[in-house]
Amino acid sequence: MIRVRNLQMSYSTDRGEVRAVRGISLEVQQGQFYTLLGPSGCGKTTTLRSVAGLEIPQEGEIFIGDDLVFSSHRRISVPPYQRDIGMVFQSYAIWPHMNVFENVAFPLRETKRRFSRQEMRSKVLEALSLVQLDGLEDRPAPFLSGGQQQRLALARALVKEPRVLLLDEPLSNLDAKLREETRFEMRELVKRLGITTLYVTHDQLEALTMSDMVAVMDQGRIVQEAPPVEIYQFPGERFVANFIGLTNFLEGQVKKVGQPGEVETSSGSLKCMLPDGVTVGEAVVIVIRPEDVNLFTGPFNQNENILQGKVDAVTFMGDTLECQVAVGPKTMRIKLHPSATVARGETIRLELPPRRCRALKG
Repeated sequence: MIRVRNLQMSYSTDRGEVRAVRGISLEVQQGQFYTLLGPSGCGKTTTLRSVAGLEIPQEGEIFIGDDLVFSSHRRISVPPYQRDIGMVFQSYAIWPHMNVFENVAFPLRETKRRFSRQEMRSKVLEALSLVQLDGLEDRPAPFLSGGQQQRLALARALVKEPRVLLLDEPLSNLDAKLREETRFEMRELVKRLGITTLYVTHDQLEALTMSDMVAVMDQGRIVQEAPPVEIYQFPGERFVANFIGLTNFLEGQVKKVGQPGEVETSSGSLKCMLPDGVTVGEAVVIVIRPEDVNLFTGPFNQNENILQGKVDAVTFMGDTLECQVAVGPKTMRIKLHPSATVARGETIRLELPPRRCRALKG
């Protein structure tokens, strides 16, 4: 439904040229919720705005469905209003001088097709019902709460029944609890409508909980593209592992190949899952999530991925107990059940299951 090929975009600044997008290629299937995830300045919003027609890339092609909407080679650039898209901006872009009804009706009034008064009212009320704003059509837009304004922007984007929905960090202005509720509502709505969605965020939790496919971006490139579970559990490189959630890194050299193989680290020798093609002596970094580390109460045995350390800090997080443990020269973060009895200064043993330890090339 959305195809982007070799997208290139640069900006000229007083410090020289900035390459915002460097050869991005992606494909969003019909009905798929596809997320561009990355830190500020990685090029995700520029990519989204290029799909919308709000930015003109220097190179590349963009298809929406079978329609070629941009091609640098063929000198084609279809304006945004002809691309059959709906878009929700980070700021919502709600018109403060209009009430709720008129905000949603605006896209219908600007189309070539003329709707009767009854048709327009029916479409607007249907869109408001979809986002649970029934009965608020006469309210002035500034009198809505932040969450309601976000849903109003979504209703306005959906009222034309576009082929593609583009969302630019639409939840970033909401408080934590409302953001959590809205994540679920938005995901359920777009999946129920079957609308193809391209979503931009820097929030890892949004990407993991809402997406069918996640593309992690860094410095204008897609560094890994995969379903959320794979992105989290099997990061392809250190940047992805570090950006998605909390991660422990243990550098070392391959001591023995195989699955699992063995890596010698400064904290001890550890069995782990090795990447393809590594050889004995090669530098790697072991990645293990804090929630995958277990407390070990049996006898100490260095051959069982058991490490001994001293608890430096304990933080109660509500649903977890987060601890920092000094293991040799490294500090490891672990997450335990909140009922666990661990105290600062205590010496504990940690079990690192070999199947949960994944080595990346160093």
